[in-house]
Amino acid sequence: MSKPHIIVVGSGWAGFYLAEFLSTATYTVTIISPRRTSAYTPLLASAACGLFNFYLAEEPVRSKTRKCRFMKANVTAVDFAARKVQCAPAFEDDDTITNESFSLEYDYLILAPGCIPNTFNTPGVAEHALFMKNVSDAMAMRKLLFDLLEKASLPNCPLARKKELLHVAIVGGGPTGVEITAELDDLAHKELHDLYPEVAHHLTISIYDVAPYILGAYDQKLHSYANTALLRRNIGIETNSRIERVDRHALYIKDKGRVPYGMLLWVTGNKAVPLVTQHLPDVRKTEKGLTRILTDSRLRVYQSQNLDEIYDNVFALGDAADILNTSLPTTAEVAVQKAKYLVQFFNSLPSSSPVSTPFTYRETQLVSYIGSRDGIIAGKKGEEGEGWTGRSAWLAWRSGSVMWTRSWRNRAVILLTWMLNLLFGKEIAKM
Repeated sequence: MSKPHIIVVGSGWAGFYLAEFLSTATYTVTIISPRRTSAYTPLLASAACGLFNFYLAEEPVRSKTRKCRFMKANVTAVDFAARKVQCAPAFEDDDTITNESFSLEYDYLILAPGCIPNTFNTPGVAEHALFMKNVSDAMAMRKLLFDLLEKASLPNCPLARKKELLHVAIVGGGPTGVEITAELDDLAHKELHDLYPEVAHHLTISIYDVAPYILGAYDQKLHSYANTALLRRNIGIETNSRIERVDRHALYIKDKGRVPYGMLLWVTGNKAVPLVTQHLPDVRKTEKGLTRILTDSRLRVYQSQNLDEIYDNVFALGDAADILNTSLPTTAEVAVQKAKYLVQFFNSLPSSSPVSTPFTYRETQLVSYIGSRDGIIAGKKGEEGEGWTGRSAWLAWRSGSVMWTRSWRNRAVILLTWMLNLLFGKEIAKM
């Protein structure tokens, strides 16, 4: 008797956890994703700025110890009645194979396709900005940074041009944008100061956000603390900024005009992937904000024709999904907790029912690094539970970031690298 076939769409936080822990003794598990690796997104900024090697910030889906199948493809359609998914191979440099679609049958379907960066249709962003969603983005950021430093170091580069080249514009004042800023600022004041003494002091970093303040997920006391700390280190914070367009060398901001930059990082939020917006007409979705697949409290997907009916063998989680009337943020923590819930359900079948216990999110502390071994944590400390700041918050963020990687070997290597960096500095020559 053949094993039930589970197809997991996506290899992000949720998809990768499912690939790692679903029982392949009980099920045939197939992962379908355009990316053959899963990035540990909280580690990308640290890797880009040389805290450790890039390979530690991602994990391959294929593994000798992971007995699931992998298909490098995009799901383009789902036939829920026939229990089939239609797929297109994901190879941008090979149009021939990309057009050779194939289909797979499933017994259970788990949708976790994730999201893509939201450019808000701002002209020029897709062509000229860097994003921070995977290791290739972090590598591109590191390469561009050092190319800019080398250009600014040339004897025929005038001062005004040096300042333009070494202006890093970060659009997005959430935790990702602030943590990239923090890591870059640390790098500039340490290793870059020693390696590029003639030009490193010209490196400037600016954060642009349409909101009235940065780190809006935190309470007023904490985001004000972060704002003050960043300004003290001469980091520009331009809130209430509406970017109208971008070209290769400048931002164009409403009421502020042209702002030259050397590097533009766009970390403003998420946008639904085409699978969610275009290829799932039979699935109920959110009507406002980010388009997400709606599920019940057991993560089963709602039908679009009969709004109260669910597909009992189709589940959704991660950034691309949300629970009806219980909206949760698009974070790695939510994705992993939902994945753990589904793993527990599937691995216990048939001894327990999928509808016996609804998913319950266990809220965790929100932590952000703001540079110079300083951080902020929302949550309990003190009588009023106002959160805390300072070096203890930085240490909590650092230790928490290590635990994101699931490999004990990688955790050990990261800790060892940090110790070596502390003693001898980062290996800039290898950057």
